[in-house]
Amino acid sequence: MAERDQKSGGILESQLNEAAAALFGPTGKFASYFQSLNPLTFVEQSMDLYKNMFEIATGTSEIAPDKRDWRFQDKAWSSNPFYQRLSQAYLAMCEAVENMIPEDLASEDRARAELAAAIVTSTFAPTNTLWGNPAALNKTMESGGSNLARGFSAFVTDLIQNGGLPKQVDDSSFEVGRNLAVTPGEIVYRCEMFELIHYRPSTDTVYETPVLLMPPQIGRFYFTDLAPGRSFAEYTVSQGLQYFAISWRNPQAEHREWGLQDYVAAALEAVETVAKVTGQKKVNLVGFCAGGILSSMVAAYLAAKGSDLVNSFTLCVTMLNWRVDASLGAFRFPALLTVAKAQSAMKGVLPGSDLHKVFTWLRPNDLVWNYWVNNYLMGETPPAFDILAWNKDNTNLPAKLHEDFLELFDQNLLVQPGAYHALGEPVDLGAITCDNFVVGAVTDHLTPWKACYESRSYLGGVSTFALSNGGHVAALVNPPGNPKAHHWIGPATAATGDAWLEQSPKLPGSWWESWTKWCSERSGERIAAPEKLGSANFPPICAAPGEYVRQ
Repeated sequence: MAERDQKSGGILESQLNEAAAALFGPTGKFASYFQSLNPLTFVEQSMDLYKNMFEIATGTSEIAPDKRDWRFQDKAWSSNPFYQRLSQAYLAMCEAVENMIPEDLASEDRARAELAAAIVTSTFAPTNTLWGNPAALNKTMESGGSNLARGFSAFVTDLIQNGGLPKQVDDSSFEVGRNLAVTPGEIVYRCEMFELIHYRPSTDTVYETPVLLMPPQIGRFYFTDLAPGRSFAEYTVSQGLQYFAISWRNPQAEHREWGLQDYVAAALEAVETVAKVTGQKKVNLVGFCAGGILSSMVAAYLAAKGSDLVNSFTLCVTMLNWRVDASLGAFRFPALLTVAKAQSAMKGVLPGSDLHKVFTWLRPNDLVWNYWVNNYLMGETPPAFDILAWNKDNTNLPAKLHEDFLELFDQNLLVQPGAYHALGEPVDLGAITCDNFVVGAVTDHLTPWKACYESRSYLGGVSTFALSNGGHVAALVNPPGNPKAHHWIGPATAATGDAWLEQSPKLPGSWWESWTKWCSERSGERIAAPEKLGSANFPPICAAPGEYVRQ
């Protein structure tokens, strides 16, 4: 055993060394970026920067911060000549850095360059320092420096307990089962990989065909069941739909061999169990984010087997084609993928905290420096917000599943009919011929809405597309009653997302309302709501949200 581990460790170390050379060596990926810089472009941008700096110094510059930029909201940025010039100089520098990215870069290389530029420019924002932040400076003088004392204490705590990143949320007031994930229900099935939640109907009658939610394998399921009034589960049952949800187990090192095939088998088991519990022949399948990828595989597998078990199919913020212009494309090149796979193989899992850091640095201004200023310079406690509390509640990714996802990501197998096999059956998304409902989010930085719109082009059946306000998670946690909520909806027949948007109406309110109406119309007759959850063969095990969500 020790000899095998030593050999395995040597192989992984060799892979890491090769990857490091491919990334950082003299002929590596990053060196090629510098070589691709056009000297003429560098000179032009330098001259533009000098010109901008001269105009800033003489007070003739018209550069101004975006009115929505949180960093420059203090009135000193417009009224104080020093701070006005400081903001203009910083913005001129940002523009110069961004303009130096070669126009002819491939989309993924450009995504990497833009991500690097965003990290660098956001790091050097003057607002990250005390003297460059008039709001923080004023607070220091008013409080006698107590804000900096609190900030330093928070910095030390985060350095020790939060991996050096500023804390994003005060989660002390949140508890799963007390004020999160409290929609009534029962665990009616448990296996090694998941628990199945059957939610209690809140109406006297329900539609015949049940709904099963397949959440992503990354993160806890309860972002779909936050506080009352903000719960997708609560709203769904209020509309008369029979609602079930999967709660994935948080894998540990001993589950390193759980791969995508295992998750497909588990998800298929969940679909079949829902049909058995309700006594129905079909199930409405809903996939959120990475759960949409898994749902697609299950639906394609059933189609290949000639089964019509999936009655309708819903994809929310899910990309099926990974060769699109998206921020995640910055991470697609062999050396980096080798590093990622080697690290998770050594640990047995990809820790949720590591994955959280990756997603955090995709938006450094909002998810790093915003909290840096709030926590350390202003000395404030981060907000108590349910979505952020959920986001902090990380889960791990088994090494084999991580490897399988990276293979899909790198080779883009799902959109190639038959290129990927699920449980021995070729995956052809076009064979999924039931009606489908696809959701995108306007400001989604992980799965851009136009990429989500493209997902519907790989599916058979009649497609409806909804475009929600909000970002990747906020669009999903989008309860009715929010006066700012809106969405566009219409048949997804246009060739492109832009063309679809031009012809689709904008409606006030949440996409939840449009989706439950769409799903209800495809769920058969209304029948008496079950008095007891589960069934004779699947009796309740314990109350929702169950045990796995707490592990």
